[in-house]
Amino acid sequence: MSQINCIRDLRKEGYSVARIAREVSVDEKTARKYLCMEDFSPKPPQKKEGLPSKLDPYKPQIDGWLSNDEKENSKQRHTAQRVYDRLVELHPEFGCSYPTVSRYVRKTRAQRSSYRACQELVWHPGEAQGDFGEADCYERGVKQRKHYLVCVFPNSNADFPQMFNGETSECICQGFQDVFEFIGGVFPLVVIDNATGAGRRIGQEIREAKLFAQFRAHYGFSIRFCSPGSGWEKGCVENKIGTVRRNRFVPLPEFDDLQQYNKGLLEQATSFQGNTHYKKNTIIGELFEQDREALLPLPRHRFDVCRYVYAKADGYGKVEIDGNHHYSTRPEYRGSEVLVGIRAHTVDIYDEKRKILVSHVRKFGKERSDSVDPRTSMAVLMRNVGAWPNSGVREMVSSPVRDYLDALDRESLKDALRTMNLLSERYSFERALDAFDLVLRNPGNAPFSDAMVFAARMAEFGDQTDLDAGPDLSLYDQLLEQRRVQP
Repeated sequence: MSQINCIRDLRKEGYSVARIAREVSVDEKTARKYLCMEDFSPKPPQKKEGLPSKLDPYKPQIDGWLSNDEKENSKQRHTAQRVYDRLVELHPEFGCSYPTVSRYVRKTRAQRSSYRACQELVWHPGEAQGDFGEADCYERGVKQRKHYLVCVFPNSNADFPQMFNGETSECICQGFQDVFEFIGGVFPLVVIDNATGAGRRIGQEIREAKLFAQFRAHYGFSIRFCSPGSGWEKGCVENKIGTVRRNRFVPLPEFDDLQQYNKGLLEQATSFQGNTHYKKNTIIGELFEQDREALLPLPRHRFDVCRYVYAKADGYGKVEIDGNHHYSTRPEYRGSEVLVGIRAHTVDIYDEKRKILVSHVRKFGKERSDSVDPRTSMAVLMRNVGAWPNSGVREMVSSPVRDYLDALDRESLKDALRTMNLLSERYSFERALDAFDLVLRNPGNAPFSDAMVFAARMAEFGDQTDLDAGPDLSLYDQLLEQRRVQP
């Protein structure tokens, strides 16, 4: 362009075409061409057509393979190497190199992926997204992999995680309910994946799980399921899954009570609202106030997140739930049908009057599990004390208590078990065992009566209360002794 401008400037100064050509060292035709040109606007570049390639005859076949791959598992699709190997196998005359095939496969896939450009969505205040992730933790000292539900508000980027042992209907409903009660309202809309706990989308048909449908009707919010395999439709929570794992679960959390830990997670979530929104350059907590204003009010009645089923107890009085988890009722219920309440954290067994007979910690996973509450077998054990050496209760007591009870005769053992059963019903099985341990450390004349006193004392004042010596009664002993010796 500098040469062209020089040609045109010399013309303005009165130079002839021949002299301009000599001054600029160009042909006269070139000088005349640029002097006559009226439009110097930039022209869009045109891509040069490449030379014919040896791969051209095989490109339709490669395109077909790559197109079919989009319908298959992402881990079972053609690599460039596999495409090259198949072409060599099918076409003996194939003479292209592997780099030629690899460049074409990479280029074709890049073009196909460009068809799925992301659309930036607008999220209104109060609207939420929900999804599950997985993280390791230590519960009562045992390393476990658990599932955590993240509820995030894209408008503010505020998130609220809750940890569970599974991704069932009870878990997702309990997680949403915990968030509702913590933030003081209900989101008007939530976008979730095709989770089996909530339901799934099959084509244009939405099939909600029964418990989740009841939960949604109770709280009055709307739901939108993502298209199958289209996680980008809720990209905010997809990103939050990793963010929460890195910032809340590193190092690995340790706890004894999962429900208490979940309460702490909600409290902890508010501390992250002091950060600045990644795009809006505003404090997350300020944006979340907009979400709060758009929330639906909580209903007057709290939803009972529970799925009720009837199950038949086996010969040991256990019921089978979720295919491979067994929970004890009472031995006298063997062969009978009992009502079972399945919750996110517990499995409750009900009696004929619809009162909770026993509550178990809910088990998850594919491995068989057996949950036994010793109180459910104490009554039968007292009637058949001969089963003591092989009973499950014997395995649960401490070694000193086990040795003490092993040494008792049949009638004394029955009295001890009767006391233990009474304490279990009045307080708890753990409290009964603590009372028996304390009796053995402070032997007296009536150990079973002492166990009753110790259990009541621990329930009233706590486990760590030191024993009080009490008032000195020796004076009364002296008076009684003098009374006996008087004539």
